[in-house]
Amino acid sequence: MRDIHHKQAKATWASALVVASAAIAMAIAGVASAATRAAPVNTAPPTITGTPTVGQMLTAHEGTWNNSPTSFAYQWLRCNTSGGSCVNVSNGTLKTYTLVGADAGHTMRVDVTAKNADGSGTARSAPTAVVAAAGNPPRNTARPTISGTAKAGQQLTAENGSWTGNPTSFAYQWQQCDADVAICTNIGGATGKTYTVTGGDVGFRLRVLVTAKNAKGSTTAPSALTDVVQPVARVVNHRPSIRIVQVQFLGRTVYARFRICDDSFKNVTIIERDSRPGKLAYKRRFATLVPPAPCAVYTRHWRPAARFRGPGRFTITLWARDKSALTSRPARRSFNHG
Repeated sequence: MRDIHHKQAKATWASALVVASAAIAMAIAGVASAATRAAPVNTAPPTITGTPTVGQMLTAHEGTWNNSPTSFAYQWLRCNTSGGSCVNVSNGTLKTYTLVGADAGHTMRVDVTAKNADGSGTARSAPTAVVAAAGNPPRNTARPTISGTAKAGQQLTAENGSWTGNPTSFAYQWQQCDADVAICTNIGGATGKTYTVTGGDVGFRLRVLVTAKNAKGSTTAPSALTDVVQPVARVVNHRPSIRIVQVQFLGRTVYARFRICDDSFKNVTIIERDSRPGKLAYKRRFATLVPPAPCAVYTRHWRPAARFRGPGRFTITLWARDKSALTSRPARRSFNHG
């Protein structure tokens, strides 16, 4: 009888052990399951290496993730220059991406999606620098030209010349240049492909600066100079005439621009006089290198003597004298200069 009770007790104990073992196993399994039931979480964002230039390859680096990702997926994005307004790039779903022409002028980012058995998480890289176009800025191989007649009232047209680098646009700036020395200044507002010559251009040569642009940069090339701009009416005068266009000081040096008209079509002499009250005047002479035919604009510069410095009124006077010793009426400009 005692043996029977002993056997029953052992069976009960064994059953309890089995039940307890099963419970412990289930608890351990439950803890393990709870530990892995979490999608990947990014702790350091993805990064991009490579040169942001069309034709170059960029490579995505996944960053750092918790919860043991088992795989990664990629989506490259094209964004604005600040890294915003991003759109997915077609076929940009690999770890590497080769930049194309459409990427020029944009920044690039990549979305990296990490996956495991319990889900997925996505993180985005910082933007690259702005993608540069392949190659170089445009380069001029045949200089721009000007078609039309250099005469007041006529229209001139800029021809772009020849360029490498596939320019995407052109810009223009027309200039007035002296008749004998290529000192050129911009004509305000004259930025179109065509330009209508005005009376104020008479005596100047004209040229146009053509700027070619592509995504890599821009380059400017000047055209050749036109002939000296002719007036509408024929010039007939007994003696030369002279008119001051502009006078300015750059430091202690005077720059004077003036227009001379003379129907002799020969070089003339320019006489200049510096004067101020109470000081002995000083005269100097210049020669034209290109004769007015019949009109031409010239610029000459000089440094007045020390006695003309200091506060007070300063006057320059100009005359033009032709080969027959006929002299124009004087042209004057006075101003206070210290």
